[in-house]
Amino acid sequence: MAANILIVEDESSILELISLNLHQAGFNPIRAISAEYADNLVKETLPDLIVLDWMLPGMNGIEFAKRLRANSTTKLIPIIMLTAKGDEDNKLEGLTVGDDYLTKPFSPRELVARIKALLRRRSPELVNDPIIVESLVLDPSSHKVQINNKIISIGPTEFKILHFFMKNSDRVYSRNKILDKIWGNKSEIDDRTVDVHIKRLRGSLKQSGYDKLIQTVRGAGYRFSKELE
Repeated sequence: MAANILIVEDESSILELISLNLHQAGFNPIRAISAEYADNLVKETLPDLIVLDWMLPGMNGIEFAKRLRANSTTKLIPIIMLTAKGDEDNKLEGLTVGDDYLTKPFSPRELVARIKALLRRRSPELVNDPIIVESLVLDPSSHKVQINNKIISIGPTEFKILHFFMKNSDRVYSRNKILDKIWGNKSEIDDRTVDVHIKRLRGSLKQSGYDKLIQTVRGAGYRFSKELE
């Protein structure tokens, strides 16, 4: 699932530039031209990260960031402050409410790199960089799985499970934990559903021998190994 990135910027050209680059990087950009409008958007869809301009009409970026930090629902959302204010005191003030600080004019590529760096620390599953284990490559952006440069046919749920496993290799996860991560807290789904989809996933990987990466841990759940035995 693409990460929702809220961009709060009153200059339309900069707003569109950031949106375009985020879209190309595999993110879902959400636009807001003021803090007041952004506040309403946050109530509708909780973003995974916020790019926040300091100098906004009405409520400025610092005030809005403080409001977000004071709310239990939004206080942990990563914030990148984006501003023309470049002196040390301004940077220190921006970093008291934000997680990172970028001065205008800025490189869109650098902004995307900083967004990815923050998401890797907070929510690594939201970063759409390809994941590689030996000759197995999973690309979240194109939703493709390849082994030895050959595309493997895989269902959408199996793709999610493989993505989760490859992001969290060498750790044992119970069926209930996998249910929560892939399906969410849906009590109507039996935990044996996990077994069915993992069997399908192993079937897709079997011809190449990569099904052996998915290991059953008796009495505990499943583990994804980084190396073929």
